[in-house]
Amino acid sequence: MAKVGAQRAAELTGKSKSTIQRAMNNGKLSYELDANGRRVIDVSELDRAMGLKPSENKSQAVEQELEKASSMLEMERMKMRVKLLEAQVENAEMQIEDLKAQRDQWQKQASQVLITSQFSQKQAEELREELKEREKRAQERRAKRLEQQMKNLKPENQNAQGSEGFNFQGLWKRVKGQS
Repeated sequence: MAKVGAQRAAELTGKSKSTIQRAMNNGKLSYELDANGRRVIDVSELDRAMGLKPSENKSQAVEQELEKASSMLEMERMKMRVKLLEAQVENAEMQIEDLKAQRDQWQKQASQVLITSQFSQKQAEELREELKEREKRAQERRAKRLEQQMKNLKPENQNAQGSEGFNFQGLWKRVKGQS
């Protein structure tokens, strides 16, 4: 253990310096001489002979150790918390990347549907126009056929027609199947 002088021994025991010196002179307290010729006492010898007082230094040292341990525990907790948060951030970044990829796929699919829809709409419009055109041609053909039929019923063919302009001969041929 450490060796201390008379003044420090008095502080450690709570006795006066003169009491420590008397104990050394009487032989109650053993001591040694250091390189400078001063008397020094081993702390364990001091404790044996006079007992050490519970010093504030020990309680302060214990408190310091407790604070140090507490701060180390807190630091470890913080390190673990940082690691946990880093893992959560990494997980969140992976989810974000996944969601971005899904978003891109949905956008691509939506644009394909839109293009298809626009193409289908264009085709439908073209078909409508074509149907209108066909209907127009069909009406023109009907009108020509009706006009043709009206020509056939004109007064030129009056020889076989009755007074109202009806062609009985043509009807009779049709009934017989000679058309």
